[in-house]
Amino acid sequence: MTKRKPLSTVVAESLSEKIRSGRLQPGAQLPTEAELGAEYDVSRTVVREAVARLRSEGMVIPQQGRGMFVSEAPAPRNFSIPQDALKTLPETVSLLELRLSVEVEAAGLCAERRTEAEAGTIRRLMEQVDARNEDPGAVPVHYDYDFHLAIAKSARNEFIHGFLEYLRPVIVPRFQLGHVVVPELKDAYYARIHSEHRKIVEAIEKQDGRAARDAMRKHLQNSLERVRALALASGVETTDAAQKAAAASLFSDLKGTAAPTR
Repeated sequence: MTKRKPLSTVVAESLSEKIRSGRLQPGAQLPTEAELGAEYDVSRTVVREAVARLRSEGMVIPQQGRGMFVSEAPAPRNFSIPQDALKTLPETVSLLELRLSVEVEAAGLCAERRTEAEAGTIRRLMEQVDARNEDPGAVPVHYDYDFHLAIAKSARNEFIHGFLEYLRPVIVPRFQLGHVVVPELKDAYYARIHSEHRKIVEAIEKQDGRAARDAMRKHLQNSLERVRALALASGVETTDAAQKAAAASLFSDLKGTAAPTR
């Protein structure tokens, strides 16, 4: 007798096929648990198991308070990551967690303190950065770091800006954008990042500190989830012990990094 597949596997395979065929596009939101349960005539527990499998394969990522979305990170069989880049993944997660804790407040302070000239400079820099749409294999994953630094500089806190400048030589060379998004999905990826950037800039222009903090938090959380999805898809450990080891290695490297010159 042929053994029947578990219902969660059936649902996961069906959703996976929809993603691979393009019926569910990168950035698209998955239906709710209730909607998927009704569509496949299964319980919410089965749906959760199916979605957890897709997440472990890097095909979907959560957005806090919104639900699950189709990831730009390709499934591992579609690409290969050099061993050196794999080693940087846990450290990259640690760096993004660090940036999240600093840059959210920097965005809020920037909105509250910036001059009209600085707001204009930040918008122009965003447009320049987001208009490039370069080959993902030719640019670092943190290609927008200058945009983030401009926001930090206009926060009027020299320690925030100096700290992020200090991190630059460690953050920017992590690995290439091509490890996160395949070339055929680059236009959708760049469009999504531009949308995230634009919300930050619009809040800064309106001098709305709360909205600027929320927009920066969402942008960096999305980046964090993309990298976590890549780590899961690549079989890289994301346990607490692995994260502590990555952070320890990261800060060991930082001790030898030259402080920014003024």
